[in-house]
Amino acid sequence: MDGPSGTGKSSVSRRLATRLNARYLDTGAMYRVATLRVLRAGIELTDTAAIAAAVKELPLTIGTDPSREVILLDDVDVSSEIRGDAVTKAVSAVSAVSEVRDLLVALQRDITSTTQRIVVEGRDIGTVVLRDADAKIYLTASAEARAERRNQQNIREGRGDDFEAVLADVQRRDNLDSTRKVSPLRPAEDAVLVDTSEMNMDEVIDELFRVVRQQVSTSRTGGAQ
Repeated sequence: MDGPSGTGKSSVSRRLATRLNARYLDTGAMYRVATLRVLRAGIELTDTAAIAAAVKELPLTIGTDPSREVILLDDVDVSSEIRGDAVTKAVSAVSAVSEVRDLLVALQRDITSTTQRIVVEGRDIGTVVLRDADAKIYLTASAEARAERRNQQNIREGRGDDFEAVLADVQRRDNLDSTRKVSPLRPAEDAVLVDTSEMNMDEVIDELFRVVRQQVSTSRTGGAQ
């Protein structure tokens, strides 16, 4: 499951994994943990060599149970801290460093290689991490719809109401993610695009479940209809 920031990939991927009786891996959280480590070390986001060195021995633990989030850095729960504004604003820059991506892609492949059925979400799963996945989905929505959802979440969590600022940040991250040299954000050629701009959560889950069943069935019959 790939797609830009704010499409609700994490929420729907967890629910989809539960419905499929599968495991779940949030690769975006892994990049956020790496970013938190860089920020704690006081490294400038333009210093790619220092960023690479900081994450070379990343003490990361991440769970794959869709009903129980486990995200640890140095054995300490950072699941809330990695969702903060500081990490959100810096994660695209850290994720663009090739050494960071190489390290985390290798870890993602290790995790998925030991699991028969798993929903993996991120930015380059279908194009880089798991090119041979049975089902590939590119989840998208308009920048305005994604900004509205995130702004409503900010309001619910007491972080204020500022739609224009959230929209600007969504557009900034879209640009950074889609123009980076290493693993730019784009749909895999064989991915099914699902636009959630006008869909509620239940509608999204139903559509994703249908797409996955269809893709898996097709892949196992060699493309026969």
